[in-house]
Formats: sequence, C-alpha cells, structure tokens
Amino acid sequence: MTRGRVAVHAHFYQPLRADPFSGVIPADPTATPYHDWNARIDAESYKPNAARGNLERISWDLGPTLAGWLAAEDPSTHLRFVEAAPGRAMAQPYHHSILPLASAADRRTEIRWGIRDSELRFGFRPNGVWLPETAVDLPTLALLAEEGIAYTILAPWQAADAQIDTRRPYRVSIGSGQAISVAFYDAALSSAVSFEPTATDDADRFALERIAPRLARPPFPDGTTPTALIATDGELYGHHHVFRELFLEHLLVPTPADAQARTYDTVLLSEVMVEPADQPFAVARILERTSWSCHHGVARWSAECPDATDGRWKGPLRAALDRLAAGIDAVSLGLLKASGVGLDFWAARDAYIEVVSGAEDRNSFARRQLGARVAKNDERQLIELLEAQRWRLAMFASDGWYWEDPARQETAQNLLAAARAVRIVDSLAGTRLEESLAADLALFSSPSRGLDGAVLYRMALESIGQPGPE
Repeated sequence: MTRGRVAVHAHFYQPLRADPFSGVIPADPTATPYHDWNARIDAESYKPNAARGNLERISWDLGPTLAGWLAAEDPSTHLRFVEAAPGRAMAQPYHHSILPLASAADRRTEIRWGIRDSELRFGFRPNGVWLPETAVDLPTLALLAEEGIAYTILAPWQAADAQIDTRRPYRVSIGSGQAISVAFYDAALSSAVSFEPTATDDADRFALERIAPRLARPPFPDGTTPTALIATDGELYGHHHVFRELFLEHLLVPTPADAQARTYDTVLLSEVMVEPADQPFAVARILERTSWSCHHGVARWSAECPDATDGRWKGPLRAALDRLAAGIDAVSLGLLKASGVGLDFWAARDAYIEVVSGAEDRNSFARRQLGARVAKNDERQLIELLEAQRWRLAMFASDGWYWEDPARQETAQNLLAAARAVRIVDSLAGTRLEESLAADLALFSSPSRGLDGAVLYRMALESIGQPGPE
C-alpha cells in the first residue's frame, strides 16, 4: 500500500452582467443587500476563500469576464488570485461558450482570448485550460494542443470507457500523432461536495469516510500513485453552501492531531499532470460532444434536452444567433473589402484581446493592424467591426441556454450582447440585420410567460433604457 493523493479544482465563473452599451452593471434587487450578484458572490465566496489562503492550496480557473470585474471592483481579492496563480491557475475560454457548438474560428478566438487574458493577468502562459461546462470534442482538444495547452479536466462519463479508473491521468490522441492529457475527476467525491450539504459538515469525517476509501489501494502496476480529483464550481465554497470555505480550508490543512488520521497527501493538479518522460500516461478516448452538466451531450444548449421541462425555445434561439453571426461576419468582410484595406480579419479578431483586456489602446492597435498611412476612417471602422465581434462572441455565453426558461436575466444578457453587435454593424453598413434577428426570435416563446423571443428582446433593451427595434 502507498499513500494516495487528493487534488481539488475550483471552477470560478459568473455570467457577464454589464450593460453592453454603457459598461455599467445595473443594480439587481434579487441580490440584496448587495448591488448585484457579482458583489454578493464575491462577499460570500471569492473574498473569504482568498482571505483563508484556499487559493494557494487548490487548482482553479477564473473566468476572464469575472476576473475583469474583480480587478475593478475588488482589487485586493483579485491580487490574491494573481499571487496564487503560479502552479494553480488554468485558463478558460473567454466568454464561456459551448465550444463544440461553435465554428472553428470562434473556438480559436475564444481559446486564444482566454489564454492571452490569463497570460496578461497572471504573468505566465497557462499549461491547462478548463473548457466551459467541460463541453468537449476532438476538434476542440486539437485547438487546445495547437496553442500549447498540455491538459484539461473532464467528467468521467465523458470517457469512452464507462469503467475508466479516474485515479490516474490519461493521454487522449487528437490525430497526426499528437495527444493532450486529461484528468477525469472523481464523480462520487465531487458530487458529494457539490450536492450533499451534510457530507461537508465535517472535513475530518469527509476525509475518513469519503476520500480515504477511494485511495485505499496499492499503486497501479506501472507505479502510478492513485490520485482523486475533486472538481466543483468554486462558488460552492461559501455561496452555494454557506461556510464551506471553512470545510475546504480544514480539508486541505488539518490540525496536527487530525493530520495523523489522514492516509493521503494533498497535491496540486499541475503536479499530477506532469507526464514523466519514461512513463507515458495511460491512453483513453473521449465521447464526442459531451459535457459535465448535461447527460445528453450538449443538448442543454442547443435542443430539447430532457433536463428541461420545456426546451423547445433553445434550438430556435441558437439558430437565430447563428444566423445573426453569419450576417455580421458577411457584412463586416464586405465593408473591409470595399474599403480596400489589406487585412486578415480573423487574425485581427484574435489579436483584439489586447484592446479588450486593456493592454493596448484602440488607436495603437488599429495602426499596428492597418499601417500608419491608412485613413482614420478605416481605423475607426476596423475598431467598430471588432467591437461588434466582441459582442457577437459574447451572445453565445452558455448561461443564456442553461436554465428552463428564456425569460431570465441570463438570456436577456445574451440578447443585449446581440443587440450591441448588430446595431454597430447596421449603423456602419446601413443594413437591417436587426429586423431579421427580431423575426427569428419571434419563432420561440417563454414556457412560463408565453412571450415570444422578439418581445423578450425588446424588454431586455428597454430595461437598460435602449429603444426596441423599429
């Protein structure tokens, strides 16, 4: 027998809540006594976990849009994330969109923006990426590998082998002789922490009754030490479950007396995912287009998933936004062609994270992309088109489809992002894409309120003081 190991990963993410037209986060009465849900969750989870040193003891990923909010609204907590990042921080695709449902170009931009944001924020290029909702397919893994990413985390049911032993890392072939490493988290332990509040009342009991039995086995035949990975939403610790930041702290740093009863060691996931040169990881295959929060693949964000009582609205919403994205792209490329500037628009979009992150100002970026002799009007047009792309990408955030009804703030946020994107392009080109968008949105209805998507779109705009479509 040998001492096993346990690693904990926390996925920190919240939907973007800012008005795309003003950048202001509206007050949300449902978050009382706080101004909005970001502020409330910060007070209940991010700040206390940072203060207790939990960020130094676990692996984590921090959503870029949430990180930007923290930097502006709670810089001291943001600094604790920055200080804890080496060896712990994984990146996250920028807008939390379901990558297997996106085009290759959109996947690439989301991944590159997420990696670059992490690099600029933490000062180093990440080795791992947490995929939104762990939604995965081989093309997505291949794109990660192209960007130099070594590993990701998946749910055990995303493995092709239903009996896979999650207590060791694996290599997944992505073709052309290339591979990427995957840590499949421990479903029983992660579920207990996430969904059984009484299981986490006592960290010592959890260690003895839940973790120790999972690791009570000899090393694997090739000498690999068994490791259990607990992966959950980071907001679980203090927000979803009150005071669970204390559970996490004691689980990772027991008192000297309690430590004697522990039969395993605590490690960082980055340590587990280092593949020895003389001992390659075991090989595994994944199930295509699967995720951690939908047992029907990725249907939760695209179709009538059985997880929703009435999901008939989800497919038409995605179709409407897909059609809008295609229209925005076509009009944007047409405008650039008419202006005569020589530019790889998609490469420029990938690079635009420098402006979104604040690392470079707009004028400098435009001159770098177009050259110093290009007319100012062309520079302004490029920036406006890239701003449209920024919000066109944001309108695919997974939150808009996650719940059972589109008459929620999460879907409204996606619709506002769509409005911002389409109005930029319609203003520049004199097109009427917004009319087509409203017509497409009218094809679905809210199950609870009976309002069609065009009405929901108008209501979202009016809630921030913007006129509805003409």
